[in-house]
Amino acid sequence: MWKSHPKALPYLFLSEMWERFGYYLMIGIFTLYLKDVEAGFAMTEKEASDLYGTFIALVFLTPFIGGLVADRYLGYKKSIVIGGIMMGAGYFMMGIHSLPMLYLAMTLVIVGNGFFKPNISTLLGNFYNEDQYKEKKDEGYNIFYMGINVGAFICNFFGAALQILLGWQYAFMAAGVGMFIGVIVFLLGTKHYGDKTEKKGIQEGDMPFSKIVLYILVPSVVFGIIGWLYKGVQSDANLDSAIFGSDSTDAFIFACLPVVYFYGSLFFKAKPEEKRPIGALLSIFAVVILFWAVFKLNGSALTTWADRYTDREINGTTQTVFNNLKLAKEVEYKKDSTELYDASFRIQKENGVVKKEVNYPVYFRNVAEDKIPTEDSKVSLWATNLSQSINPGWVIILTPLVVAFFTFLRSRKKEPSTPTKIAFGLLISALSVLVMVAAVHIGNNGTEKVSVWWLVANYGIITIGELFLSPMGLSIVSKLSPKNITALMMGGWFLSTSIGNKLSGVLASMWDQYDDKANFFWVNFGLLMFATILMFALVKNLNKVMKDHGIN
Repeated sequence: MWKSHPKALPYLFLSEMWERFGYYLMIGIFTLYLKDVEAGFAMTEKEASDLYGTFIALVFLTPFIGGLVADRYLGYKKSIVIGGIMMGAGYFMMGIHSLPMLYLAMTLVIVGNGFFKPNISTLLGNFYNEDQYKEKKDEGYNIFYMGINVGAFICNFFGAALQILLGWQYAFMAAGVGMFIGVIVFLLGTKHYGDKTEKKGIQEGDMPFSKIVLYILVPSVVFGIIGWLYKGVQSDANLDSAIFGSDSTDAFIFACLPVVYFYGSLFFKAKPEEKRPIGALLSIFAVVILFWAVFKLNGSALTTWADRYTDREINGTTQTVFNNLKLAKEVEYKKDSTELYDASFRIQKENGVVKKEVNYPVYFRNVAEDKIPTEDSKVSLWATNLSQSINPGWVIILTPLVVAFFTFLRSRKKEPSTPTKIAFGLLISALSVLVMVAAVHIGNNGTEKVSVWWLVANYGIITIGELFLSPMGLSIVSKLSPKNITALMMGGWFLSTSIGNKLSGVLASMWDQYDDKANFFWVNFGLLMFATILMFALVKNLNKVMKDHGIN
């Protein structure tokens, strides 16, 4: 697999694998930790989803500035190492049970990812700009993408075992260890990077960094503060008068406006020969926002589905293996645990202090009658965060098949263009949501638990869409970006991911508002179909731009 690719690929593959090990281990337990009323912060579904959405949105917003700094000042190697160290430190601090410490840890992860994520992707693309590797670029990004998902697959097993055995803190520490291993692996590959890690410097026509700070970053902060403070019209559905549902969402949307303006200005101020490529990329960025809005529900709404609506009970050999590996928890059944569903916690006063406390195992509230255990008996449930390994597991299985499929089409000169792949990726992703609509109906709208195979099927289909879209997005940015702003445009791809991530948090925070959960998934289907139609409408023009610039 490696022979026909640059020698740096295995090191970048393994660096990204370990970085994603840390990130997805943390994400897999993040909302569960926030909602844990004993050892976490006892947040409601809406509170946890809102913070989750804001967090993952900001994680993918900072690559905008991280890519710019790497392009002009630090170069890619320094930026990647600095970012990795910050993220590792953030993961270690996240397990300290204190809200101020949690926010500080999140800040380190957010800033660190800004330095790491766009630059390792850009660095990979630099190697494929050489003539001998140009035709292999899509394949190279697919292999790189598989590295991401190897890390994302194995991490949840470590996260589950450490959380069950030792607690949340040790699971977060494992994420930090994974990140530091990624940095070490990256440094071990230094001799293969050559001059590809060097900064490009400030080019003629580039906006000075001081102006970017003055006209983009400062306005973003100011707009964010305005968004946080400004209140809309109070109503029964919006008691705190936030415009878009919460103060953090308002702040994020307002803060994005100057950054979006900046990317628009790149198009209007570009040289004539660069206008169409930049315009093509910006149109793709806008469309894929809706993909990320639905895809990133895996850490929120779909984790809730796995936790509360999926049959996680195991027995026999599976129970023995999972219990021994600490991948399952034993939960005791109480008769009233099926009768007190309306609140997931109760408020108690102890010594005059109001305390949120577990009232019962939520799991039993929708177990089928023939599966309800006897009073005071215990059942083994596989850890909820293991569901986060289904998607990366599919990526590992399907990536070689997708690569082989496109290689076959290429050999027959029938390989679709990158924009066409993205359009089909959106369509396939939309179809995956229909699986969850069916799951809701099979479970009588959540009154009965359903098999985990519904989640497996949903993730399997959306993974095909993901493989058609996500690595292709990284590839097309590398192909179409003007050389002096490649990392900056890679930051634009992550900006669209960021906005989609925040929208995902907004969608997830509305979960409890849907009495019929099928309607929640129908909304997601509609968003993806809208994006699909837009992308197919753009394909012809995008293909022409690529052809005119000599890009396959």
